Amino acid sequence: MLTSRLPGRVEPYKLAARAEHLEGLVALAELARLEEEVGAQTGDGQVWLDFAIDPQGRREIRGHLEAELQLPCRRCLRPMAQHVESDFRLGMVTSDDLAAELPSTHEPVLVENEQLNLLVVVEDELILSLPQVVYHDEAECPVSRDQLNSGESTDESVDSPASPFDVLRQIKGKL
Repeated sequence: MLTSRLPGRVEPYKLAARAEHLEGLVALAELARLEEEVGAQTGDGQVWLDFAIDPQGRREIRGHLEAELQLPCRRCLRPMAQHVESDFRLGMVTSDDLAAELPSTHEPVLVENEQLNLLVVVEDELILSLPQVVYHDEAECPVSRDQLNSGESTDESVDSPASPFDVLRQIKGKL
C-alpha cells in the first residue's frame, strides 16, 4: 500500500536519464478539473510512474493509476462508487511540432523549462479514464427506467408530416 505523496513538480528529463521509478498518492480533493467534471471527491488516487528512454531515444513516462471515485448515476444523479484504472504511455515533448512526431502509442506531455507538473498529468489521465456512462443497478436505483419516459407519445398512429410537394400541387391546381 502506498503511503507517500507524489511530488507536484519534477525534472522529467533527469528522471528518464536515470530510469527512475516514482510512486505515490494524489489527493483527489485537490484536482479542480476533476471536481468540475464529476463533483467533489475524497480520498487518494494511487500512481506508479516509470521514466525511461525508449530504443528510439524518446523520453517517455509509463504509468498506471487507480482511484475510487464517486460518480453521479445518470438516472438518479446520486453519487456511486466507481473504480477507475488506467495504464498510459506519455512521450515528453517541448513543442507541438515534436508532439506531432510521436508514434500513436504515445500521448504527448508538454515539458516547459525542464519541469513537469505531475498533478496535472495525473488529473488529465483520470479525466480521460472516466467511464462514459454510470448507472446504479436497476434494483438499487431509486429512479426506474419507466420514470425516465419523456412523456411523449410513442404511438405510430400520429399523422406523418405533410409532404412539401403538397403545397406545390395546391398551387398548380389553382393555375
